[in-house]
Amino acid sequence: MTINCKGELIDLTVPKVMGILNLTPDSFFDGGTYKDESSILNQVDYMLNHGATFIDMGAYSSRPGAEHVNEDEELKRMLPVIELILKKFPDTLISVDTFRSKVASESLERGAAIINDISAGNLDTEMFHTVTKFQVPYIMMHLKGTPQSMQKEATYTDLIKDLRHYFSEKVQEATSQKINDIIIDPGFGFAKTTEQNYTLLNHLDLFKTFDLPLLIGLSRKSMIYKVLDSNPKEALNGTTALHTIALLKGANIIRAHDVKEAMECVKLVSALKANAL
Repeated sequence: MTINCKGELIDLTVPKVMGILNLTPDSFFDGGTYKDESSILNQVDYMLNHGATFIDMGAYSSRPGAEHVNEDEELKRMLPVIELILKKFPDTLISVDTFRSKVASESLERGAAIINDISAGNLDTEMFHTVTKFQVPYIMMHLKGTPQSMQKEATYTDLIKDLRHYFSEKVQEATSQKINDIIIDPGFGFAKTTEQNYTLLNHLDLFKTFDLPLLIGLSRKSMIYKVLDSNPKEALNGTTALHTIALLKGANIIRAHDVKEAMECVKLVSALKANAL
């Protein structure tokens, strides 16, 4: 199982880690942490040196209830940082976390390698066309509503059946438009209650039937710290536990704030699977 990033085939048979770099002032865990060139480059250097294959950059917070950010502000936050990182670390595979086709297009023109769309094209009808034009890997996530309304949308006839139907339609639409490298993300925490998130994790292996790479975003989310009666800053141990479960159930990419610890999960689960009788 491979994806093509800038002409390089990335083998996802061994799971990879995608390090998170938030460029927003209001993200739920590290909002406002990386706001100058030094802090950005130091964090990217740290993540790359500790095993991150991809760096995922977001300039629009999608946490529940986050404020809306206009397109110009998103571009203003995103584009200079892409250029900064690729000047210092030219081989970095940058994933751009955006649902806007213009942000995607201008980011790809400046050297980004992947588009990570929380809406799977539902919030911008030009997104599929843009991904097709640039022929880059496309992460499509499950989301109902918008980041502002999604917590009111957590109603399903049958959670797993509904999500599988959603991805069946989205994958068919994307492949019909000649998008070749599709990665699916079930969207933990997006329009899902804590209980629904754990149901989803229990049945994660059912999404492997699509025969597509599976990306998991669990890092320090409320489904962890609400159960533990803590907060995002204290949720690393819980994150590690759930990353391990996700890897055992077939996750190919772990999107994480804490790259070193996520890589340790990958190495340990890989050792476990390599020595199965």
